[in-house]
Amino acid sequence: METIDYQVTGMTCGHCERAVSSEVGQVAGVEGVKVSASDGVLHVTTGTGVDDAAVLAAVDEAGYTAVRK
Repeated sequence: METIDYQVTGMTCGHCERAVSSEVGQVAGVEGVKVSASDGVLHVTTGTGVDDAAVLAAVDEAGYTAVRK
């Protein structure tokens, strides 16, 4: 298992965390998602690898911006 971290901007609450988690959780290869609005961090767990562009697009779809840490 590998954990990839992303810095997410714009999140302020639990609703934000759920929106990002829901979108990113649908990306191929994502096996686990942990989001912290207070830290602005998204942790993605994968066993097979994940496409960074797809994760970033999913965060964008949720209404936020992210960069890989």
